[in-house]
Amino acid sequence: MAAPKHYPGTPDGRYFVVRGRLWRSSDPALAPDARQALVERLMGARRRVALARKAGDADAERAAHADVDEAKRGLGERGPVWWTDGAPDYNRHMAANTPYADWYAALPAEDRADVGRA
Repeated sequence: MAAPKHYPGTPDGRYFVVRGRLWRSSDPALAPDARQALVERLMGARRRVALARKAGDADAERAAHADVDEAKRGLGERGPVWWTDGAPDYNRHMAANTPYADWYAALPAEDRADVGRA
């Protein structure tokens, strides 16, 4: 899944930024139908997490979280990186504390704000 339009993506396309934190983007080499199947699987697993949590079913929640992780790994958002140049993974790091700091600092203020926060 590509970065949502309202979250800025890094120039190399590896991450998007939410509340100042880098999140790994999906592997752009995935075929569209494979990506769509994984996204549907991810959304279903996230719904199962919510339902299990609401029901207080810890075992079902644990299984649903495992399904979320598997789908995110399939998308390339977790696990081994999808790029091949040997660059390290900065997933979940604060952008200001990474080599992307200058790029992030140069973003317009609205792109560095808490966009999407409820």
